Amino acid sequence: MRCNMPAVLIVAHAPLASALKAVAAHVYADCGHPVAALDVPQNADVDAVVALAKDLIDRESETEWLVLTDVFGATPCNAMTQLAEAAPPARHLRVVAGVNVPMLWRTLCYADEPLDRLTARALAGAQQGTVIAAPATEPLPAAPAAREPTVRDQDDHHHPQ
Repeated sequence: MRCNMPAVLIVAHAPLASALKAVAAHVYADCGHPVAALDVPQNADVDAVVALAKDLIDRESETEWLVLTDVFGATPCNAMTQLAEAAPPARHLRVVAGVNVPMLWRTLCYADEPLDRLTARALAGAQQGTVIAAPATEPLPAAPAAREPTVRDQDDHHHPQ
């Protein structure tokens, strides 16, 4: 019998979600932790993605879910944000954008922690797993000032002038 722990749902542009689930199984094959993947096809409708994810979640007994999406402001994230906001009080969903392998592995490594703590672990894994792996030949330019991402970031990408 599996202890009550948050389930993980990866929702990303196809085929990234399935690929990340396969990477998770490669390292954590016998963890017994529920990990689901939903690949979002190109030009998918947000409402259709919400319906698919809701159906996937409703088939499971877990009441807490950590949902990892690929890009803030893109269809997978928008759909999961909509689903989380409409979730009944008995179901708790946290949506985190920017999934990467270190985030996923850290999540599975600490899968027995409560949802809020697991979310913090996932974020730390993503940040700590992003490093310059080889020396740069030239000094790196200063990073631009931090700002909150906006949907416009995605609009600029999808609708070039």
